[in-house]
Amino acid sequence: MPRAMLLVLDSVGIGGAPDAERYGDAGANTVGHIAEACREGRCDAAGRRGQLNVPNLTRLGLGKACKLATGFTPTGLDAPEAFGRYGCASESSYGKDTPSGHWELLGGPVLFDWGYFPRTIPCFPDELIAEFSRRAGISGVLGNCHASGTEIIAQLGERHLRTGQPICYTSADSVFQIAAHEEAFGLDRLYDLCTLARELLHPYRVGRVIARPFTGATPADFTRTGNRRDYSLPPPMPTLLDQASEENRDVATIGKIADIFAHSGTGRVFKAHGNDEIFDRTLEATQSLADGGLLVANFIDFDSLYGHRRDVTGYAAALERFDRRLPELLALLNRNDLLVLTADHGCDPTWYGTDHTREQVPVLMFSPGCEPASLERLGFSEVGHALAAHIGLSMVRGGAQLQGAPRTFPT
Repeated sequence: MPRAMLLVLDSVGIGGAPDAERYGDAGANTVGHIAEACREGRCDAAGRRGQLNVPNLTRLGLGKACKLATGFTPTGLDAPEAFGRYGCASESSYGKDTPSGHWELLGGPVLFDWGYFPRTIPCFPDELIAEFSRRAGISGVLGNCHASGTEIIAQLGERHLRTGQPICYTSADSVFQIAAHEEAFGLDRLYDLCTLARELLHPYRVGRVIARPFTGATPADFTRTGNRRDYSLPPPMPTLLDQASEENRDVATIGKIADIFAHSGTGRVFKAHGNDEIFDRTLEATQSLADGGLLVANFIDFDSLYGHRRDVTGYAAALERFDRRLPELLALLNRNDLLVLTADHGCDPTWYGTDHTREQVPVLMFSPGCEPASLERLGFSEVGHALAAHIGLSMVRGGAQLQGAPRTFPT
């Protein structure tokens, strides 16, 4: 029986979505702008030189997918022909958040507005922080603003160590992030705070609460650790993961997939930190995946380490490292297996700010037993339907809509 593997290259967008202007992202192009920076020598550094070099992704059709999305092929991504099926996909879900992108890939469009916090200081409702502090047994929180995670830890980490107050902050995404020292504050205590925040934030329709543990003693050496944990709202529709699990299929999820789907239908969970470890666990899970099984992995570093930090050189090097490892996975595919590489949104490291960008994403499909072809333009949910059809499942169609209006926040 065929198997299916979905690899989500977090934030690897390939050009503005049709509605990008609505989000202030008209002109954003994660892969295109990285390739341009490489061509111009702006990504030359120790360990890498010259144009973007991703020959395996290129042969799978990345450059051709970019051309479908924008009308041009980025420098270095030319290929006379692809040996896979390639296309580009646009999201129908509202916003440009990680959960809705993943949910639509494996379920359907999320047709409700997330709750966001205003760009004010403080940004969180007074009643929310008061109840959070009371139930957590703390005297208050630090931050209470929009911020870069690394910057706010540098600014407030020492005060956090003195007061024991957690650092709470948000971004343009629908998110409530809590940073705390992994040793002085305690990892389990941080996770407990996030569980409490997840409960309190449900009426606000905030997509994720994220635990952001760090170590170190001074701003010079404060470092976020790999023990991040996401607490997502559960998907408001059955996903392909749920359907595969209900059919007793072997389901393997790698990286933060289990957190994104609130552990609903996520089967065998392979925890991993960083792209290389995630790739190792993907190879391990592929080798053990039963016939008719489904594997889903998220490669987080593109987004968290390079996109949000606007590190163009680091992003380029990460794409090249991922590309060098692709043959290891291709060698494990059976003749009837289907491998799909895509993304959930963009995070153009040349764009302003530090937030996601509303972009089209590549859809690169490869099966040793299939002929190359162009898939043209797709919707995110069509990726899930292709995976479902390949392993003999019928995915529920349609979008998800929550009842009632989202809570509004003071502006």
